[in-house]
Amino acid sequence: MSLKEIFCQDKAIAILQRALAAGRVPHAYIFAGPEGVGKFTTAREWAKLLLCKNPTMEDDFADNCGLCRSCQLFEAGSHPDFNPVYKELVEFTRDGKDRKTPVDLPIDVIREFLIEKVPTRPTLSQRKVFVVSEAERLNASSQNALLKSLEEPPEYCCIILLCTRMERLLPTTRSRCQIVRFGPIDEDRIIEELTEMGVEQKQACYFARLSQGSLGQACRWAQIELADANLYQTKKQLLNSLAKYEYAGALGLAQWLLDEGKKIATLWADLDKTTSRTDINRRAQKTLVQIIISALHDAMKLNVILAKGLINFDQKGQIQKLASRFNPEQAAEKIADCYKTLRWIESGVNEKLIFEQLLLNLAASGKIKVY
Repeated sequence: MSLKEIFCQDKAIAILQRALAAGRVPHAYIFAGPEGVGKFTTAREWAKLLLCKNPTMEDDFADNCGLCRSCQLFEAGSHPDFNPVYKELVEFTRDGKDRKTPVDLPIDVIREFLIEKVPTRPTLSQRKVFVVSEAERLNASSQNALLKSLEEPPEYCCIILLCTRMERLLPTTRSRCQIVRFGPIDEDRIIEELTEMGVEQKQACYFARLSQGSLGQACRWAQIELADANLYQTKKQLLNSLAKYEYAGALGLAQWLLDEGKKIATLWADLDKTTSRTDINRRAQKTLVQIIISALHDAMKLNVILAKGLINFDQKGQIQKLASRFNPEQAAEKIADCYKTLRWIESGVNEKLIFEQLLLNLAASGKIKVY
């Protein structure tokens, strides 16, 4: 792959190209934007270009040559000057034996795989590139430890922080980096990618809309759907249940969601060997909550405007039932409860309690009419 093949991020690519053309590549970047919109892919291809021995130039667009020793090692995943940094590396730290992957990005990982490696000169290329995934998970201690590397790096060093939530980065961290913003991917382009993977058109359209412009997220859902996770059927069953939902069924529906989440996570883990099982469990649970949010959002939308562009366009009848049971203000309150649930999932709160609380809140008396 090359920078030219990255789509829907023309502004971000242009910023990088201008810096290279001016000979003023920043020592530290923050690639900011939603999950799954190409931040890591761009960081990887940018690193490949910075490390390339014989970069090419065509129509004022610089790219890697793909042929030199550096490019070959990069594609083989063994370039000595390219350093991806992610929280799963915790088990490879000096004291990391048998340590489980935590929620935050541990300071041990930052110290041993970035800070201690920065002073070492490049082995093969003229630069060294570090790409820190999930930088929003850097706690205050990790960010403070990183400040010196961001403020006074060697001239050969480039550090790229990938971040989905800028508010979690300290002002001192943000001020030392050039921020490059990434936007959502066009829905039609996501649908095109999913259909090429073998997903049916209706399902591809649904996953594209549910992803809210995240190609990476949509592709992950498509992969587990193609692996017989029946995620799309689970979604349809969940909306059918919500449309006729009664308070007495809260705990039963919560248990069903837990069971479905575990099934999805099991198949997800088989497809993604690089992510910890704990994180995959969280992502599966968050997917189910996102489905509930999408239904409530559609119901709220149906109450105020015409039913155009519904996420759950294939279950308009169920959405209409929800819209008749929640007015826009009530739907907004329930959506807020769902986002609170997402934060609890991220914090590692007991999953059974989370889903029971969510479903009980959703059926709270005075907020929903039971027919």
